[in-house]
Amino acid sequence: MRRTERFRVEGANSLWNIYKTVSFWKVAKNTLIIELGRFTPFVSVKNWLYRTFLRMKIGHKVSIAYKVVPDIMFPEFISIGDNSIIGYNTTILAHEYLIEEYRLGKVEIGKEVMIGANCTILPGICIGDRAIISASTLVNRDVPPGALVGGNPMKIIYTKEQLEERKNNSTKNKSV
Repeated sequence: MRRTERFRVEGANSLWNIYKTVSFWKVAKNTLIIELGRFTPFVSVKNWLYRTFLRMKIGHKVSIAYKVVPDIMFPEFISIGDNSIIGYNTTILAHEYLIEEYRLGKVEIGKEVMIGANCTILPGICIGDRAIISASTLVNRDVPPGALVGGNPMKIIYTKEQLEERKNNSTKNKSV
C-alpha cells in the first residue's frame, strides 16, 4: 500500500502552481546536484553529493548507477539501506503532481536491495530488505522483504520462501 499525503489545489493543475509547494531555488539546486550525480562515475562522490546537498539518507556501500534520477523536488523523502544497488536510469519519485491535487510520500528502500535498470518507483513505497526488482518494473506498491518482483504493473514473481526453496533445490541438484 502506498503511503502518501494528499494536498488539494484550486484553479489550474497542481504542476502549474509548483512553486507554491516547493521553492524555485530548492528545485534549481537539486536539479544541478542530480545532474552532476547522474554523470559522476565515482559512487562515493555521488553518495556524498546526495547525502550532503539533497539530504537523502543513503547507507554504507550503496551503489547508485549511471543516470539514476532521485526526486528533484523532495529528495529528502528518499532513504536507501546499506549495500543496495539502484540500476541504470531508474527514477525514484517522492511526489506526484495531478490535476486537482498533489501527493507526497517517503520512499524507503531496505538493505541489500537490488533494483534493475529502467525502473520507476512511485511515492509512498517501502521495499523490504534483500528484495529484488527486475528491470523495467513500475513499483506501484510495497515489496515484501526478500521477494523477487517485476513487470508493469508490478507482480510478485517469487516470495522470499520460494526463492530460498529454489536455491536449496539447486544446491541439492549440484551435489548429486
